[in-house]
Amino acid sequence: MSDLKYKRVLLKLSGESLMGEKEFGIDPDMLKHYAHQIKQLIDLGVEVAVVIGGGNIFRGLQAADTGIEKVQGDYMGMMATVINGMAIQSALELQGVYTRLVSAIAMQQIAEPYIRRRAIRHLEKGRVVIFSAGTGSPYFTTDSAAALRANEINADVILKGTRVDGVYTADPEKDPNATKYDTISFAKVISMGLSVMDMTAFTLCQENNLPIIVFDINKKDNLLKIIEGESVGTLVAAM
Repeated sequence: MSDLKYKRVLLKLSGESLMGEKEFGIDPDMLKHYAHQIKQLIDLGVEVAVVIGGGNIFRGLQAADTGIEKVQGDYMGMMATVINGMAIQSALELQGVYTRLVSAIAMQQIAEPYIRRRAIRHLEKGRVVIFSAGTGSPYFTTDSAAALRANEINADVILKGTRVDGVYTADPEKDPNATKYDTISFAKVISMGLSVMDMTAFTLCQENNLPIIVFDINKKDNLLKIIEGESVGTLVAAM
């Protein structure tokens, strides 16, 4: 444990990442993949919290197109994150990992309410804490929920798992000349208008000096390499 670079982390996953090759919903193979990577960290004694989006089921952004009012759509998106949280919980428990599903919206039959001290205690006992239902309020994304919870639990870093292997000068899926940053400052991300997290989340991390690592979550053992101090993805931090 003493050789590990990070002792308490918050892993941010997008809902879309759970789709795998499907057009929507949850791919069982992706669930197993994430559960295996998280278990590797727990086996080393790392304290792990998870925030997952709901875009594979419903996005608040789609609400306007369907005639659903904005706030109602946001709450529907929060419900989607609870479904994904339950799926991640089941996948982890199948691998023998103890978990707690925590919801920012009261649903006592399936999840604990969010109580900061209790959540920290779960982490100290080696349980994976899965934060669901975003912040519990509309107008905030799951990026914002991740930044908020990571600061509240005193995480060492936010690990943002994506489909790309870091932060680039442009979208690497669209621009073949885009180049990757190994490290970049909060200020430079803002000045260049790069997309790391939404601005509310990003500003919260900047103000509290909480580093963010953007990395390819689909590549096996990337999570483990980060914890062991290898340079994986892009580190966003105060410089």
